[in-house]
Order: sequence, then structure tokens, then C-alpha cells
Amino acid sequence: MSLKTFSYRGLIKLLNPGVAASDKPRRAQHAAAAALGRRTGPHAGWAAHVRVVDLRSDTVTKPGPAMRQAMAEAEVGDDVMGEDPTVNELQKIAAEMLGMEAALFVPTGTMSNLIAVMVHCRERGDEMIVGDLSIYTSMSKEELAGVHSTTVTTLLDGTFDLEQLELKIRHGYPDPHYPRSRLICVENTHNIQGGRVLPLTFLQEVRALADRYGLSVHMDGARVMNAAVALGVPPSTILQNIHTVSVCLSKGLGAPLGTMLAGPKEFISRAVRCRKALGGGMRQAGIVAAAGKLSLLEMVKRLEEDHCNAKTFAQALLDCDPALFGVDMAAVETNIVRFSLQEISPSEFCARMGQVCEGEEAALGQGIQVLMYPHFGNSVRAVWHLGISPEDTQLAIQKMQFVTSQYWKQKAL
Repeated sequence: MSLKTFSYRGLIKLLNPGVAASDKPRRAQHAAAAALGRRTGPHAGWAAHVRVVDLRSDTVTKPGPAMRQAMAEAEVGDDVMGEDPTVNELQKIAAEMLGMEAALFVPTGTMSNLIAVMVHCRERGDEMIVGDLSIYTSMSKEELAGVHSTTVTTLLDGTFDLEQLELKIRHGYPDPHYPRSRLICVENTHNIQGGRVLPLTFLQEVRALADRYGLSVHMDGARVMNAAVALGVPPSTILQNIHTVSVCLSKGLGAPLGTMLAGPKEFISRAVRCRKALGGGMRQAGIVAAAGKLSLLEMVKRLEEDHCNAKTFAQALLDCDPALFGVDMAAVETNIVRFSLQEISPSEFCARMGQVCEGEEAALGQGIQVLMYPHFGNSVRAVWHLGISPEDTQLAIQKMQFVTSQYWKQKAL
């Protein structure tokens, strides 16, 4: 008998002397959990009368009944052999929606962007130009693709200074002392800058610069559908000046996994080989591709609700008196709210928001736990998604107001 088993059974006997550990184990489990101050069941870990509003990321979304049904009924085949009809249909839908010649279903956004870099930068030592606050600053491209990177300063709206961008382009090839500039990467919407939408004019200017020097342009468009909704244009309009794009299905669009990589047919043909090399070839992938189809066809329009909820919360932050938060309402363009704090640290604020405080249930009628993360700089990021309703947004506002009032009361003591 293991120490863990012995300790568990010993605890049960202490809690319920008349009940053997082997008798009705479910009852014993609940009794032990109650003694430890925990709840069991689907909401284990939360106290009674507690509502949880999860604003950590739009990656926490869960597939609903319609999506689960589509997955259960999906027609499947071997996708590595190109024989999964649901995957093939998803790729066709994505290509048409994005205005690209072809598209490829990839397990993750990280893999999708890495594949794009590998295809565009085919020679070891090639170089890509990225923003200094970009997702591309991860190490995978150097470790796995042998691709150099150089950075340009990311401006507050997620764009670059074009003169600085041009200065980063190397002109000495084939001088063996320097890498060869191959690729410019942009991110839309821009995560760290708070879900900012890249202006169409900026994308036009980046493409013109790339064409002038024979470079390609790739977009990490994990949330490009949010950008399209915010601008009121189809995604193909945003992508008309982009060579290739990676679009996430598992953030605001609500699929359990998957990303679409889209571009020219030759690019996608090479991307298939890279996906296989990276271990991304999936067999009967139609089960998850069915969720992706539903995401693209039915979940894009509802992103506007997330944007509205985000703006509602941001305005409530701004309306706090005395002021505790710094919010640029013009920067709240999509589903992400990034706000700075005065007086209190981001980590302390997030901790207070994530726990049920003393007197909270009496004041609010229930406990509310709002989950969010400290973010870049002295800021906090909150992200809206299909799991957060307008009612949930109001609960988050109530909790924020309660936390701020308690903070000022404690400070006055």
C-alpha cells in the first residue's frame, strides 16, 4: 500500500469512523474534500456561490454542443495521404475566405508560423525582420530552422517605422559575412499592444517596400478575424498585400485546436513537407477539422460582441473615481483590453480580482473570481471571448469596483 493511499484512507476513517474507505468511495471522496475545504464535481476548487469570469485569454474557449456534434459526425480519412474530406473542405473554405490560392490545416499557431518561416527562408542563415514585441521573437526559428532575425521597434499601434524597417534590409548578398534578408513579418491584431488593428495603408506600404527589395511578407494573423470585424471588411481585404498568413481557429473562433496557413499553391506544397518534418501530419483529422469549419462559417460575426464587451469594461475602468487605472479607449479596438495601474501592482490587482474577498458575498450577493494576467510593462491584459457574456462582463465590472473600493478603504486606514 502506498503512503498516498494509506494517508487518504486514514483521513477517511478519521472523518467518518463508521464508514470504511472501501464503502461507497464517492461518498468518502466528497467527505474528505469537504474536510479539506474543497468542493468536488465540475466546479472543484471554487467556493459555493462563486461566479468565475475567465479573462486570461481567448484560448480558454470550449466547443459548444453544435461544434461537438459536428466533430462527432465528421467524415474522415487519412489526411497525410490527402484523403480526409473534411480537412480538404476546411482548407478550401479557408483559402477562399482569405483570398489565397491554397491553405493547410496545421495543429498549432506556433507550428504554422514556423513553417511559414521555413518555407520563405529556405537557406540556413537567411534573415527575417520582425517587430521587437512580436511572437516571432521566440527561439524556435533559430533552433529548428536556422533562420536569423533582426528587429524593428514596434510602435503603440502595432506598426513599424518604415524608414527604420528599410534600414534593416541587408544589401550585401552574397557577401558571406552577413545573412540574406528574405522575409518581413507582421502581427495582426497585435497582442502585446492590446489587440491593435494594423491599418490597411500600413500593410500596403510594407508590401511596396518588400516588393522593392524582393522580400516576402508573412502575417501572424492569429486574430486577423477580429481585425476584419473591427474594420468591417472581409479578411481577404486585409490580406491582399500579404504573401502568406497564419490564422488561429482556437482563440476567439472557439475550435479546440488548429490553425490555417494560407498562401500560394507552391508555398503550401512546400509547407506540407515542413509540417510532416515537424511532426504535424495528422491522420483522421476531420474530427477536429469539422470544428474548424464551424469556426470559419459561423463564429466570425459574433466576434463583434467580444469587442463591445471589451469596450464596456474599458470604459468602466476609465470611470473609476478616484482614478486607479490608465486606459486608452482609442486603443481598445478588438477583444483585448490592456490597462496600466497606479498605486497598486499588476500582480496584486490580479490576485485580488482572482479571489473571493472578505465581505464580498454580502456586498455583491455572490463571490466573483475574475481571472486575468499581469502583462507587458506595468499593465494587465484582459481578453474577451465566446465564453464571456455581457452579464459576465458586468460581473467583472462589479468585482473591479469592489476591489478598488476595498483598496482605497484599506489605504485610508
